[in-house]
Amino acid sequence: MKIAFYRYLVTLVAVAIAGTTVWLLYRKYVTDPWTRDSQIRANIVGIAPRVAGPIISIPVHDNQEVKAGDLLFEIDPADYKTALASAQASVANLEANLLQKRQDLDRETDLFQRNVDSKQLFQNAQNAYAEAAAELNDARAKLQQAELNLGYTKVYAPVDGYLTNVNTSPGAYVHVGDQLLALVDSSSFWVAAYFKETQLVSIRPGRTVQMSLMGYRDEPFAGTVESVAWGIFVQDGSGGSSTGLLAAVNQTVDWVRLPQRFPVRVKITGKPPVPLRIGQTITVAVAPDSSEKIAKQP
Repeated sequence: MKIAFYRYLVTLVAVAIAGTTVWLLYRKYVTDPWTRDSQIRANIVGIAPRVAGPIISIPVHDNQEVKAGDLLFEIDPADYKTALASAQASVANLEANLLQKRQDLDRETDLFQRNVDSKQLFQNAQNAYAEAAAELNDARAKLQQAELNLGYTKVYAPVDGYLTNVNTSPGAYVHVGDQLLALVDSSSFWVAAYFKETQLVSIRPGRTVQMSLMGYRDEPFAGTVESVAWGIFVQDGSGGSSTGLLAAVNQTVDWVRLPQRFPVRVKITGKPPVPLRIGQTITVAVAPDSSEKIAKQP
């Protein structure tokens, strides 16, 4: 009888320990969640020309690191130099015309004041001078645009970063606004960590996280939660025209009702073990909130 009782007691104790362990692990999973469904992200600057023409020079190569102000490519400036010379000649011509109209107005003003010419002739001279001034201002604006267009034939890196997917050669004709190069902004790397909606209650801006890249598990580095996305793309189509504007997060099993995952933006504060690249897989674990633990202590 005693043996059976002890057996039941041992079984109950084991079940209690297992249950407590599961509960504690579950609570830790909820209060200090972690996820392997995370990726390195960064801002990509699409490099597009502001003028059209054939490329004559590309002094960069694929996957090259560049600094802000480095020359990326140059468009043939011949047509734009000709347009600039024409605009300069037009301005010079209209400056001479304005000078003549100014002289005519001065002469008509003197004659009108001496009652030699009529008021109509005086007003005609005034109108001619104003028209010549307007034409000159328009020509000067066109000259400024011609100077800008000539400057636009040289395209420079707007930020420090890394060129990627460079598939263009000299001789290629480019059009205005066509994105020709992709420049990864090296100062904009961040982590998109996808947490289940049941875990979001414990994730708030300012919480510290520990992260490790795939293949570098023993070299973790720190980060800080910046924000949690306010929405994801609804797969059933009820999201309307929000395709591409909201993050599309695929569920892994279609026949089970799974909690949705929401992107959590994490700022990288520690030093990664290797240079970061967009799309790298990374594990993100929310560190225990020390302030809450201290508050709970007697």
